[in-house]
Amino acid sequence: MEPLRYQDTRGLDATLPAFSGAVVKGIAEGGGLFIPESLPHLPLDDVLELADLPYWQRAAYLFGLFRVDVDDERIADLMRDAYGDAFDHPDVAHVEEVVAGTHVLELWHGPTSAFKDMALQCMPPFFSEAIDIRRDAGEAVDDYLVLVATSGDTGKAALEGFADREHTSIVVFYPAEGVSDIQRKQMVTQRGRNVGVFGVRGNFDDCQTAVKAAFADPAFAAELHARGLALSSANSINWGRLLPQIVYYASAYADMVASGGVKAGEPLDICVPTGNFGNILAAYYAKRMGVPISRLLCASNENNVLADFIATGVYDISARGFVTTPSPSMDILVSSNLERLLFELADARRVREWMARLAADGRFQVDRETFAKVREHFSADWVTNDESLAVVRQVWEEYGYLLDPHTAVAWEVAERLRGEDPVLVVSTAHWAKFGADVYRALDSVGAGEPLPADVAGLSGVELLGRIADLAPGASPVPHALAELDGLPERFTGVVDAGKEGVEDAVREWLG
Repeated sequence: MEPLRYQDTRGLDATLPAFSGAVVKGIAEGGGLFIPESLPHLPLDDVLELADLPYWQRAAYLFGLFRVDVDDERIADLMRDAYGDAFDHPDVAHVEEVVAGTHVLELWHGPTSAFKDMALQCMPPFFSEAIDIRRDAGEAVDDYLVLVATSGDTGKAALEGFADREHTSIVVFYPAEGVSDIQRKQMVTQRGRNVGVFGVRGNFDDCQTAVKAAFADPAFAAELHARGLALSSANSINWGRLLPQIVYYASAYADMVASGGVKAGEPLDICVPTGNFGNILAAYYAKRMGVPISRLLCASNENNVLADFIATGVYDISARGFVTTPSPSMDILVSSNLERLLFELADARRVREWMARLAADGRFQVDRETFAKVREHFSADWVTNDESLAVVRQVWEEYGYLLDPHTAVAWEVAERLRGEDPVLVVSTAHWAKFGADVYRALDSVGAGEPLPADVAGLSGVELLGRIADLAPGASPVPHALAELDGLPERFTGVVDAGKEGVEDAVREWLG
């Protein structure tokens, strides 16, 4: 069977790679994103049968439907390794019914305690496999340098996934003042001979813009090629991140039917805390394939550009200030994966026009027909900083279930927008990753206010013990987080925002 080919959202890259080519290339020529030429159909009976399989087999089955250009037996081996001992729950992507009609999809049982593990334990092995496929075919293939801009969670998950892999190095850039203490420590203590980490003086959008500019710089590409290196990405602009995320939505529906949370064939709503639009886009693709999903609820924090777009059809960051929130992984104004949705609902010509307007003017407006299609699938709302912390406290007090601030945003939006259907709230991180704001929530301290004097001097890790006192019975702190204070901080560099800062940092790291 011929492998599925991938097209460019801007219509400028005619190479039409298969999965392995799209993964190692990362981004299309001209700055567009790769998407499959067609989507496979997933019949309801096949969705339900997933419940009888371990998670790694569910993932292998879905990859087979997408005609990934890797041998079926090899796919099975890679999936068994990806979703094995690194996850601390046998379900891998566990669904918990917190209250009747409201389920939480726990995507934080992996090694870095965030949903990014669901893709970044899977993507790096397939990245390495893609390199081997090309080398075995006799191609002269450079080693790869993976550049990552992160708002917090992607960086650590990518570092963990690519650490010590052959023929691959990875350098991560994060906003120096825009991540939690634990997120920062997770990155700067990362083990591995092929990893590098730099803080950036700016916010996530500054990091993302600088990394994209480095990708688009032909002189920098030539300089790296002279060193035997080619650039790639592990951000959600890479299709290798999206495909594993589709898996857990099909998996969750199967588990909910098996547990009686939804009747076979009946729809559910899914509410996703959304920053870069990749996680909710994966749910959209699952819906398109046949998983019985009704509405996709887009939950934003005070950086609510996506909620405004879904409400109005206007994407406008031109006069919008960047807000620091208790949910930093969503502190994003330029949502890269929205481009994929726009292509699916419109065409490459209009995507090029809209992306050009966004780059030039900081805004664009979709046409009436495209906006109507957006509204067919998506609803949205946003939550203030103080509201998100109040929800953490409320859900703990009422149900004995401790949310992180990102999941709290989704919980509140789900409560506001839900209808008659069951709701699946997507939980993107373990509460312990954001201890300071979870403590504020449980102790009724406002967002942004200083912590009480008796805990103000504690590290993020030390604070977790105090939270356990306030929330006895909450899910335990993962060992990998509890040990952070005892690990050496290997990476202390901070660079200026901008292409030059990123490129100079890479040169420094390469030596």
